[in-house]
Amino acid sequence: MALAREMLEKLVDRRVLAALEVCVRCGICTESCHYYRSNPKIEHTPYYRAEQVRRVCRQFLDPIGCAFPGWFGAKATTDEALSKLAETAFASCTLCHRCTFECPFGVETAEIMRVMRSVATATGYGPEMLIEIAGAAIAKEENAELFRDIFLEQVKELEKEVQDRLGSSKAKIPVDRKGARFLYVPLAGAHTIIPQAIIFNMANESWTLSMFDTANYAVFLGDTAKAKRIAHRIIKEAETLKVQEMIITECGHGYTAMRWEVPKWFGHSLSFGIRNIIEVLDEYMRDGALHVNPSTDGEPVTYHDSCNLGRKGGLLEEPRRVIRAVVGDFREMTPNRLHSYCCGAGSGLVAVPEWTDIRLQAGELKADQIRQTGAKIVVTSCDNCRFQIGELSEHYGLNIEVTSISELTAGALA
Repeated sequence: MALAREMLEKLVDRRVLAALEVCVRCGICTESCHYYRSNPKIEHTPYYRAEQVRRVCRQFLDPIGCAFPGWFGAKATTDEALSKLAETAFASCTLCHRCTFECPFGVETAEIMRVMRSVATATGYGPEMLIEIAGAAIAKEENAELFRDIFLEQVKELEKEVQDRLGSSKAKIPVDRKGARFLYVPLAGAHTIIPQAIIFNMANESWTLSMFDTANYAVFLGDTAKAKRIAHRIIKEAETLKVQEMIITECGHGYTAMRWEVPKWFGHSLSFGIRNIIEVLDEYMRDGALHVNPSTDGEPVTYHDSCNLGRKGGLLEEPRRVIRAVVGDFREMTPNRLHSYCCGAGSGLVAVPEWTDIRLQAGELKADQIRQTGAKIVVTSCDNCRFQIGELSEHYGLNIEVTSISELTAGALA
């Protein structure tokens, strides 16, 4: 328990303390949570989840709570209690921040859950799958030369596909290109490289492909030390190549970590700009760098706002401008933009097999939203959202196609 106390003393700063103390338990946040809306239980309300952490904080951080725990609802923190709190923080909250937007006091319940994740990870209760994925990202940097030859072979194969799609042997996927305008950072998988490579070639862009992927699962664990190491490998690559901007693929947490967290982690601004690929596509459309024809054969299309890119990242209109340029029948979900509901897979849930039932149930509200639009194609701006909505379609019988903004755009190029 000494380590749990140490972590709380380190992590509970003024911002977190305000979130812990300002809540008046009014319950306004209840209906804001997709967990509660899909399965209305007291355990699924934001204020209830946060209250479990408050009781631990009172035990360790409040002098009166330490002396008279029963007066303030403080409870002894046992191994069993930590295990339950870890499950609450990881499997019962996607850190979507929707409750914060609905709260009249702006209580950041997600930040309380993030602190609990850090404590759980430090005390050995972090999800093994997330720990393994974060460790693999670090291992790739430590053994970069072992991976490089495999990486370059894979790029050559993907380049051939891009050339076939464009009908030109001049189309390239450049690697290690110094002085390029963009360093494009994908995810693992051709679907985050080929469409973007097609678009960059069509726009005559100066770019180069990162050897690393943007996923940073240490962020989900609340392990800042590992998260910094995973981010630094890409920062070092961008600095070595002297690029003007780092462009993050359609990944909610990857963009959030690099755009908003990195300056705080390292305590200084970077020598290059950071944008999401959606912002670049919006720029291309505005400047006439791409010529597109509406696609999807007239099928109705809707868009799911990623919590990280939309509510927390501010990218609300950019994706909509791109989508409207390339489809003929665009329909909004209700609610949308800042008030969009999480799909149920955020903050690492999608990567942990034993949480499948939990996230599919939490996603029922999103499935209902999609169904109400009558859309046959759902566009997402986050790979985790894409995977989740695909599974929601199968689980709830939506019979929809799920795609990304980049793929949609690449398919509509004239």
